[in-house]
Amino acid sequence: MKGADAEDRAEAHLGTLGRVIVARNYRIPGGEIDLVSREADGTLVFTEVRQRRGARFGSAAESVTARKLTLMQRAALAYLTRELGRDDLPCRLEVLTIDGSAAAGVLAVHPVE
Repeated sequence: MKGADAEDRAEAHLGTLGRVIVARNYRIPGGEIDLVSREADGTLVFTEVRQRRGARFGSAAESVTARKLTLMQRAALAYLTRELGRDDLPCRLEVLTIDGSAAAGVLAVHPVE
């Protein structure tokens, strides 16, 4: 799988932040969440992982479009309602980027406003 190495690194990084991964590659028609994690306080975090080996076509962060964020929100809402039975739980969206190789590139976490 093309993004599996980047997702593995992202998962390891989120673990160092004290998060527990509760789902990976959660899919619905028209949307996907790469990683769903839970913080110590119970907050769910829906993470899109983006990696770019080079900057020829822009950075990893620049590859996230408004449409992708909309689809991500839709998938997060579906996860809350279908998997947990409610949509009022504390949660947030973020994008984790890796610029460079999956193993050694620069990693950054960007909250989605």
